[in-house]
Amino acid sequence: MICGGRAWTAAVAATVLLAGCGGSGPAAPRQTPHGYVRGAEETAEPQRRLILAEAAGGTVHALDPATGRTAAVGTVQGLQSVGGDGRFAYLATGGGVHVLDTGVWTVDHGDHVHYYRARTRMLGHVPDTGTVGITGDAALTALPARGGVRVLDRESLDGTGRIAEPVKVAGRVAVPYAGRLLVAGEGRVAVHDRTGRRVSRFAEPCPDPRGQATTRRGAVIGCADGALLVTGNRAHKIAYPGAVPADERATEFRHRPGSPVLAARAGDKGAWVLDLAARKWNRVGSGPTLAVNAVGEDAPVLLLGRDGTMRSHDPATGRQKASKRILDGAGPGAVIEVDAARAYVNDAAGKAVHEIDYNDDLRLARTFDLPFAPGHMVETGW
Repeated sequence: MICGGRAWTAAVAATVLLAGCGGSGPAAPRQTPHGYVRGAEETAEPQRRLILAEAAGGTVHALDPATGRTAAVGTVQGLQSVGGDGRFAYLATGGGVHVLDTGVWTVDHGDHVHYYRARTRMLGHVPDTGTVGITGDAALTALPARGGVRVLDRESLDGTGRIAEPVKVAGRVAVPYAGRLLVAGEGRVAVHDRTGRRVSRFAEPCPDPRGQATTRRGAVIGCADGALLVTGNRAHKIAYPGAVPADERATEFRHRPGSPVLAARAGDKGAWVLDLAARKWNRVGSGPTLAVNAVGEDAPVLLLGRDGTMRSHDPATGRQKASKRILDGAGPGAVIEVDAARAYVNDAAGKAVHEIDYNDDLRLARTFDLPFAPGHMVETGW
């Protein structure tokens, strides 16, 4: 561990039990690691968990890719979808979301990283919310709700596991960013503080906002005419390359956590790639796509077709690099989760999760056979 470096965000600083980075010598007190919470164990390597929910029955399981072991961690009746913000998984029913602390997380300080592991536990329920469009950072997590967005305080969740009374903000799309909340509604994007109070608004319009992401290069909100990239106190529109039909626009962005390359389904005509460094849109693939994800800069974009075939494309040129049949037909709940080395696809029909080496022509690295059908999946630990 290296002490010093970049300043923490206010929210991260509030969650750690730390007085500062101490000096050397026998008189220096032992310091608590950055990002530590009581009961956690710091580890030398990232801790990942694939949270899997049965297609029927509502039992939720955690799969550890390092060992291949699974364990039941709870039951949620009427489960419809799952989402995550790095540490926590959100399990949606028609009446709200159940919050699961998956017990694995990463604290990234820029010049050094800490990895933690703790016990998995169900924390409680947030009514009248869903998981479509959930986003979070070290300070806040935004959940879509009826008539607006509900905002959870990560300080409370991280430190004590308590679901503090969520703030509700009117708007269609919300993105936590740098301790603030960007809220899109009525064609504009406003900046709110952690209490929900609006403090400013960007002049750049964002008609019909749908889709959002948080990256190391800024926050992104999808608009009818492109995407709005917010960096610091500035907003920049990245326009589509020409007119785009409503059924082909990007409405849900997928990417490796933090990566500035985003992927989104383009209806039945392949996928969009949004490169934030180049501030440019590209199209890849051509046919109907059930799931997409982007690995990162100079790395492939992955598309899963309805026939169960995964295709790897160059994000800049659109050229197909590899193709492999992964599933015997892909169901509507199939997703692609990616991390720094592997991609994972849930196979409800085959009762399995497939691990793909996307840097080796989509080689099937491992298959985790399961005694249940994983109808839903989200990766945590980042």
